[in-house]
Amino acid sequence: MKSIKIVSLLAIFLFAFGTSHAQKLKAFGSSIEKKVGPVKKRVPYLDVISYLGHASPGTENEVKDGKKFYYIYLWVPAVAPELGLRMMSPAGKTKTKDPIMGAGYEENKGSKDFFDTYITLERSSVFLKDGIADSANATWTTLKKNDDSGEMPKQPSGRKYNSLLRYESQVGDPLKALTKGLYRIGFTSYKKGEVNGTFLAQVGSPVKLPGVVMSNTIEGLLAQMK
Repeated sequence: MKSIKIVSLLAIFLFAFGTSHAQKLKAFGSSIEKKVGPVKKRVPYLDVISYLGHASPGTENEVKDGKKFYYIYLWVPAVAPELGLRMMSPAGKTKTKDPIMGAGYEENKGSKDFFDTYITLERSSVFLKDGIADSANATWTTLKKNDDSGEMPKQPSGRKYNSLLRYESQVGDPLKALTKGLYRIGFTSYKKGEVNGTFLAQVGSPVKLPGVVMSNTIEGLLAQMK
Protein backbone atom coordinates (compact mmCIF):
# COMPACT_ATOMS: atom_id res chain seq x y z
CA MET A 1 0.00 0.00 0.00
CA LYS A 2 2.82 2.36 0.95
CA SER A 3 4.61 1.69 -2.37
CA ILE A 4 1.42 2.55 -4.30
CA LYS A 5 1.18 5.87 -2.45
CA ILE A 6 4.82 6.66 -3.21
CA VAL A 7 4.33 5.89 -6.91
CA SER A 8 1.18 8.05 -6.97
CA LEU A 9 2.97 10.98 -5.33
CA LEU A 10 5.86 10.63 -7.77
CA ALA A 11 3.45 10.66 -10.70
CA ILE A 12 1.78 13.81 -9.36
CA PHE A 13 5.16 15.47 -8.86
CA LEU A 14 6.33 14.63 -12.38
CA PHE A 15 3.07 15.86 -13.87
CA ALA A 16 3.29 19.13 -11.93
CA PHE A 17 6.94 19.57 -12.91
CA GLY A 18 6.16 19.01 -16.57
CA THR A 19 3.17 21.36 -16.44
CA SER A 20 5.14 24.11 -14.71
CA HIS A 21 7.71 23.99 -17.50
CA ALA A 22 5.17 24.01 -20.34
CA GLN A 23 5.47 27.15 -22.45
CA LYS A 24 2.47 29.46 -22.16
CA LEU A 25 2.67 32.47 -24.46
CA LYS A 26 0.98 35.70 -23.35
CA ALA A 27 -0.43 38.42 -25.63
CA PHE A 28 2.30 40.19 -27.56
CA GLY A 29 2.64 43.62 -25.95
CA SER A 30 4.06 46.72 -27.62
CA SER A 31 6.48 49.26 -26.12
CA ILE A 32 3.50 51.43 -25.09
CA GLU A 33 2.52 50.96 -21.46
CA LYS A 34 -0.72 51.98 -19.75
CA LYS A 35 -1.49 52.07 -16.07
CA VAL A 36 -4.33 49.76 -15.05
CA GLY A 37 -4.90 50.52 -11.39
CA PRO A 38 -1.55 50.19 -9.61
CA VAL A 39 -0.06 48.05 -12.40
CA LYS A 40 1.51 49.05 -15.70
CA LYS A 41 0.61 46.83 -18.65
CA ARG A 42 1.82 46.78 -22.23
CA VAL A 43 -0.73 47.61 -24.92
CA PRO A 44 -1.01 44.55 -27.20
CA TYR A 45 0.08 44.87 -30.81
CA LEU A 46 -2.86 45.49 -33.15
CA ASP A 47 -1.39 43.24 -35.85
CA VAL A 48 0.45 39.96 -35.17
CA ILE A 49 1.70 37.58 -37.88
CA SER A 50 2.73 34.08 -36.77
CA TYR A 51 5.17 31.70 -38.44
CA LEU A 52 5.61 28.07 -37.44
CA GLY A 53 8.87 26.54 -38.59
CA HIS A 54 11.54 23.94 -38.05
CA ALA A 55 15.32 24.34 -38.08
CA SER A 56 17.53 21.35 -38.75
CA PRO A 57 21.31 20.85 -38.96
CA GLY A 58 22.79 21.44 -42.40
CA THR A 59 20.00 23.73 -43.66
CA GLU A 60 21.37 27.03 -42.36
CA ASN A 61 21.58 30.03 -44.70
CA GLU A 62 25.07 31.13 -43.67
CA VAL A 63 27.67 31.01 -40.92
CA LYS A 64 28.48 34.32 -39.20
CA ASP A 65 31.02 34.63 -36.39
CA GLY A 66 31.03 30.85 -36.13
CA LYS A 67 27.25 30.64 -35.67
CA LYS A 68 24.83 28.96 -38.05
CA PHE A 69 22.19 31.49 -39.08
CA TYR A 70 18.75 30.82 -40.55
CA TYR A 71 16.58 33.49 -42.19
CA ILE A 72 12.88 34.20 -42.56
CA TYR A 73 12.23 36.90 -45.14
CA LEU A 74 9.58 39.49 -44.42
CA TRP A 75 7.86 41.96 -46.76
CA VAL A 76 6.48 45.02 -44.95
CA PRO A 77 4.11 46.91 -47.29
CA ALA A 78 3.94 50.23 -45.42
CA VAL A 79 5.73 52.51 -42.99
CA ALA A 80 5.50 51.22 -39.41
CA PRO A 81 6.16 53.13 -36.17
CA GLU A 82 7.37 49.96 -34.45
CA LEU A 83 7.94 46.27 -35.07
CA GLY A 84 8.10 43.60 -32.40
CA LEU A 85 9.68 40.21 -32.89
CA ARG A 86 9.64 37.18 -30.63
CA MET A 87 10.62 33.54 -30.98
CA MET A 88 9.84 30.51 -28.88
CA SER A 89 11.30 27.00 -29.21
CA PRO A 90 9.83 24.43 -29.26
CA ALA A 91 6.68 25.77 -30.96
CA GLY A 92 4.50 23.80 -28.56
CA LYS A 93 0.71 23.83 -28.80
CA THR A 94 0.17 27.58 -28.56
CA LYS A 95 -2.95 28.61 -30.49
CA THR A 96 -2.24 31.21 -33.16
CA LYS A 97 -4.51 32.85 -35.71
CA ASP A 98 -3.88 31.80 -39.32
CA PRO A 99 -0.17 30.92 -38.86
CA ILE A 100 2.14 30.62 -41.84
CA MET A 101 3.47 27.06 -41.99
CA GLY A 102 7.18 27.02 -42.77
CA ALA A 103 9.13 24.23 -44.43
CA GLY A 104 9.56 21.14 -42.26
CA TYR A 105 7.10 22.14 -39.55
CA GLU A 106 4.30 19.66 -40.30
CA GLU A 107 6.71 16.72 -40.43
CA ASN A 108 8.36 17.69 -37.13
CA LYS A 109 5.61 19.34 -35.08
CA GLY A 110 5.62 16.45 -32.61
CA SER A 111 9.35 16.72 -31.98
CA LYS A 112 10.60 17.55 -28.49
CA ASP A 113 13.80 19.13 -29.84
CA PHE A 114 14.36 22.82 -29.11
CA PHE A 115 17.16 25.37 -29.17
CA ASP A 116 18.32 28.42 -27.21
CA THR A 117 16.95 31.14 -29.51
CA TYR A 118 18.95 34.20 -30.57
CA ILE A 119 17.17 36.61 -32.95
CA THR A 120 17.97 39.61 -35.14
CA LEU A 121 15.76 42.03 -37.07
CA GLU A 122 17.41 43.25 -40.26
CA ARG A 123 16.38 45.74 -42.94
CA SER A 124 17.52 45.50 -46.54
CA SER A 125 18.28 48.12 -49.17
CA VAL A 126 15.30 46.80 -51.20
CA PHE A 127 12.24 49.06 -50.98
CA LEU A 128 10.30 48.02 -54.08
CA LYS A 129 8.71 44.68 -54.95
CA ASP A 130 10.55 44.67 -58.27
CA GLY A 131 13.87 44.49 -56.41
CA ILE A 132 13.08 41.42 -54.29
CA ALA A 133 14.10 38.90 -56.97
CA ASP A 134 17.59 40.45 -57.08
CA SER A 135 17.96 40.79 -53.31
CA ALA A 136 21.00 38.47 -53.24
CA ASN A 137 23.04 41.65 -53.74
CA ALA A 138 21.13 43.68 -51.14
CA THR A 139 22.79 45.43 -48.21
CA TRP A 140 21.47 44.36 -44.81
CA THR A 141 21.40 46.54 -41.67
CA THR A 142 20.86 44.93 -38.25
CA LEU A 143 18.30 47.05 -36.41
CA LYS A 144 18.19 45.09 -33.16
CA LYS A 145 18.98 41.69 -31.64
CA ASN A 146 18.06 39.69 -28.54
CA ASP A 147 19.21 36.53 -26.81
CA ASP A 148 17.16 35.89 -23.66
CA SER A 149 13.99 37.67 -22.56
CA GLY A 150 12.44 37.50 -19.10
CA GLU A 151 9.06 38.27 -20.72
CA MET A 152 9.06 34.97 -22.59
CA PRO A 153 8.01 31.60 -21.14
CA LYS A 154 10.59 29.11 -19.94
CA GLN A 155 11.80 26.39 -22.26
CA PRO A 156 11.35 22.72 -21.26
CA SER A 157 14.78 22.96 -19.63
CA GLY A 158 13.31 25.40 -17.11
CA ARG A 159 15.45 28.29 -18.40
CA LYS A 160 14.20 31.54 -19.96
CA TYR A 161 16.15 31.18 -23.20
CA ASN A 162 13.41 32.38 -25.59
CA SER A 163 13.80 35.77 -27.29
CA LEU A 164 11.89 39.03 -27.75
CA LEU A 165 12.73 42.48 -29.11
CA ARG A 166 10.87 45.68 -29.95
CA TYR A 167 12.23 48.20 -32.41
CA GLU A 168 10.91 51.75 -32.75
CA SER A 169 11.46 53.47 -36.08
CA GLN A 170 14.17 56.13 -36.11
CA VAL A 171 12.63 58.54 -38.61
CA GLY A 172 15.64 60.87 -38.62
CA ASP A 173 18.02 58.11 -39.75
CA PRO A 174 17.32 56.69 -43.26
CA LEU A 175 19.21 53.49 -42.41
CA LYS A 176 17.20 52.80 -39.25
CA ALA A 177 13.70 53.94 -40.17
CA LEU A 178 10.95 51.32 -40.55
CA THR A 179 10.00 51.98 -44.15
CA LYS A 180 8.16 49.87 -46.69
CA GLY A 181 10.54 47.17 -47.89
CA LEU A 182 12.24 43.81 -47.50
CA TYR A 183 13.30 42.67 -44.02
CA ARG A 184 14.53 39.42 -42.59
CA ILE A 185 14.48 37.67 -39.25
CA GLY A 186 17.81 36.07 -38.49
CA PHE A 187 17.93 33.34 -35.88
CA THR A 188 20.46 30.96 -34.44
CA SER A 189 21.42 29.53 -31.05
CA TYR A 190 23.36 31.49 -28.45
CA LYS A 191 26.09 28.85 -28.33
CA LYS A 192 27.98 27.80 -31.43
CA GLY A 193 26.84 24.48 -32.80
CA GLU A 194 23.81 22.88 -34.39
CA VAL A 195 20.35 24.44 -34.36
CA ASN A 196 17.59 21.84 -34.17
CA GLY A 197 13.91 22.07 -33.26
CA THR A 198 10.53 23.60 -33.98
CA PHE A 199 9.83 27.26 -33.30
CA LEU A 200 7.13 29.91 -33.34
CA ALA A 201 8.15 33.34 -34.64
CA GLN A 202 5.79 36.30 -34.38
CA VAL A 203 6.01 39.81 -35.80
CA GLY A 204 3.84 42.48 -34.17
CA SER A 205 2.90 46.03 -35.15
CA PRO A 206 0.87 48.73 -33.35
CA VAL A 207 -0.90 49.49 -36.67
CA LYS A 208 -2.54 47.20 -39.20
CA LEU A 209 -0.17 46.20 -42.01
CA PRO A 210 -2.27 44.36 -44.61
CA GLY A 211 -0.11 42.52 -47.11
CA VAL A 212 2.71 41.40 -44.78
CA VAL A 213 4.15 38.08 -45.95
CA MET A 214 6.84 35.78 -44.52
CA SER A 215 8.84 32.91 -46.00
CA ASN A 216 12.14 31.14 -45.39
CA THR A 217 13.05 31.69 -49.06
CA ILE A 218 12.87 34.64 -51.44
CA GLU A 219 11.10 32.40 -53.96
CA GLY A 220 8.45 31.53 -51.38
CA LEU A 221 8.03 35.19 -50.50
CA LEU A 222 7.48 36.15 -54.15
CA ALA A 223 4.98 33.31 -54.60
CA GLN A 224 2.89 34.60 -51.69
CA MET A 225 2.91 38.13 -53.11
CA LYS A 226 1.33 37.14 -56.46
